[in-house]
Amino acid sequence: MYAASSPVSAPPRSPRPRPGAGPHLDPARPAAPVHGAARPRRAAGLGTQPLSGRLDLSGPQGAQLRTVLASVHRICPEFTPVQVLRRSGRSVLLVGTAGRTTAVAKCLLDHSPAWVERYRHEIAAYRSFVRHRPPVRAPRLIAADPDSCTLVVERTPGRVAALQRHPAQAPPQADIRAVLGAICRLNAWRPPAGTFDTPLDYAARISRYHELGLLTDRDLGDLQKLLHGIAHAAGRQGMGQFCHGDALLANVLLSPAGPVLVDWEHAGWYLPGYDLATLWTVLGDAPVARRQISQLAQAAGPAARDAFLVNLMLVLTREIRTYETAVQRSMHDATHPGAAQSGEEQRLLLRRLHDDCQLARRAVRAAVGTR
Repeated sequence: MYAASSPVSAPPRSPRPRPGAGPHLDPARPAAPVHGAARPRRAAGLGTQPLSGRLDLSGPQGAQLRTVLASVHRICPEFTPVQVLRRSGRSVLLVGTAGRTTAVAKCLLDHSPAWVERYRHEIAAYRSFVRHRPPVRAPRLIAADPDSCTLVVERTPGRVAALQRHPAQAPPQADIRAVLGAICRLNAWRPPAGTFDTPLDYAARISRYHELGLLTDRDLGDLQKLLHGIAHAAGRQGMGQFCHGDALLANVLLSPAGPVLVDWEHAGWYLPGYDLATLWTVLGDAPVARRQISQLAQAAGPAARDAFLVNLMLVLTREIRTYETAVQRSMHDATHPGAAQSGEEQRLLLRRLHDDCQLARRAVRAAVGTR
């Protein structure tokens, strides 16, 4: 939510998978425990930049900002805007003050049903956190209006764990430990029943990806077998896990007081390991972290292993679909000055995602063979 958009940058592609970096746990090696979040280095980031500049309310974009400010002032009259933190075709983020609190106002511009649902889901999550505090830090809710899809929260200090969705270089190990510690604490949380819903319909998502040609017939059968086994195990012990739902490094602020998680529009109950599958996917150049994530995800037994692998296949397939679309778009925009370079970076990243998907596919087939 706080990170500005940045171009995709791909990590170097390895000629072969690194030993131990695959998603399938080596049974001879015990899972490594994750301790509490390490205190990260103090550094300037988006959360700690001083407020400066002014808003330009002239022209068409100024008219848009005036409309956004009117929506914000309806729910938070004391909000004083200072600058635009991020603007896209879908939303505007303004940073300013609300009384003595530095605040961020987030307002939706694209009111298509899917985006309205996401924003309302995020507002519901922040409202739930007022009554039921999660075991990780999240920005405090100041005001919200689900009808206009406008949200005002405190601006928390800290630096973004990674500006890119897929970091070009592995983040420092201390940062990864801090992020993993926060995610594991969140995943162990059990908010009251009915507080959060289930954002992902696994069977429907698998069928949709199969219809789009992103999953093979064998993938479909294997994933359905794993889902059946997970459902059988859930009947005995319960397999739901509370997840952030978009556990990207870009959605984690590292502050002196510990990690702060932002962008909660996908929060809810998933099969175990969804957040860990997301982190595994984006840490393509951090084999040690990937091995630790795999061990953590599968330490609870075969059902947890299967759930992690199902999540991993879905997350990787989603990323492949996203970047295939991006590559096609860059090919049609060859006149743009940075199109050739960004397109090549996206193609390298896409190749790495396909390699990762093959790793996950082999792990899924091995898991099916053990049932």
